[in-house]
Amino acid sequence: MRSGSNSLSRGQVTRYAIGSLGTGGFATLPGLVLVYYLTDSLGVTALAAGAIVTAAKVWDVLIDPVIGGLSDRALAHSGSRRRTMLIGGIGLPVAFVLTFAVPAGFGPLPAALWVLVAFMLAATFFSLFQVPYIALPAELTDDYRERTRLLSWRVVLLTVAILLFGAGGPELRALFPDDPLLGYLTMAVVAAVVLGLGMVTSASVAPQRPLLPVRPGATIMEHYRDGVVVLRESQPFRALLATFLLQGLATGMMLAAAQYVARWVLHDETAVTQLFVALIAPALLMAPVWKLIADRVGKERGFALASVVFLVATLVLIGMVWMPGWWILAPVALAGAAYAGMQTLPMAMLPDVIAHDSTTRAGAGTRDTANRSGIFGGVWTAGETTGMALGGTILTVVLALTGYLETTAGTTVVQPESAVIGIAVSFSILPALLMLLSLAALARYRLREQDIVGTSA
Repeated sequence: MRSGSNSLSRGQVTRYAIGSLGTGGFATLPGLVLVYYLTDSLGVTALAAGAIVTAAKVWDVLIDPVIGGLSDRALAHSGSRRRTMLIGGIGLPVAFVLTFAVPAGFGPLPAALWVLVAFMLAATFFSLFQVPYIALPAELTDDYRERTRLLSWRVVLLTVAILLFGAGGPELRALFPDDPLLGYLTMAVVAAVVLGLGMVTSASVAPQRPLLPVRPGATIMEHYRDGVVVLRESQPFRALLATFLLQGLATGMMLAAAQYVARWVLHDETAVTQLFVALIAPALLMAPVWKLIADRVGKERGFALASVVFLVATLVLIGMVWMPGWWILAPVALAGAAYAGMQTLPMAMLPDVIAHDSTTRAGAGTRDTANRSGIFGGVWTAGETTGMALGGTILTVVLALTGYLETTAGTTVVQPESAVIGIAVSFSILPALLMLLSLAALARYRLREQDIVGTSA
């Protein structure tokens, strides 16, 4: 059911979607190049590189529920989440540049510590933007299908961001073949400008008045308790979050492995650009199609279909273990088509879950009817971050177990066959297994359109 007050203007949809240039860019570029930057330019071991990325992401996970509560508190005090988003949008570009600004001459240990501190700072600013950003759709409209429209265009911009950063970042780095560290720094500066512009622009869409009452103020421990409470009380949220986390593991592992696939499987470091074009071009075209599918069969069934298609693509990629070659671009493109649905539909389902929680509590006569959008957003971001981070961590463990040889900029090594097989497995078999588990989790999601319309009518 749709009402004029629930319909979003084209400007609102556009400004909200532009935020994905920031969220997608930050999720993509470090996931693609940071481990590789540490192992192949700074001489950091694979396990240590994985520990650095994981430590920063663990920090992100720890602060997300707190930032969610603080975002709700800011909404109560000022009537908007905009200030928190602006702090994140301004601070992230600075910290991002610092992450790739390790001074020349630093040894592996001080370089690793530099990256750790800078990346943890970047993760903090990212969370300050991302958590309230995720909470906004539930506050911008309470129309079931309008949320799908809003999130569909967000995913269109997200896929543009992935292509822009995933393909353009390595190309900028490649402009300085004789000085890789300068290449990484140039890449970071250009990327930071785009990150900042996207996030600051999107902050302007935050409404000045909440749709629901908000409970002000809470201690840090109460923020964590609230996060546990929403997990305990909302079965649809648990199922959706588990599904998204497992798929984040799968895609995070493939993202981190892509640069290694390009260099050691396809024997062309610049092939990462072709991999990203193959992934993102279909996703860009398919995002609106997944909206139509969701309108026809329901978001949850559309999400399941997209997940099955992605699973098929990863199963086909298993062939690269025995027969590496450029043919892998075809199943990567199939995965890209599915990836658009795997992003659009769960993100459109999340505000449905939030709205269902609010109206269910109100209908049950619960005394505390405060807006918990920020809390849901904080827990969701923590789960999403965990998935993406641990995907990269699993890759580094596989690299270490299979004998991958780290190196410094300008030094050439020959990887053992076991390491190359480990890279291929991390791009195919392991993501396929994770996708199977995610489908089992998704089967437990039982919220349907009539449940949303019925509770919001």
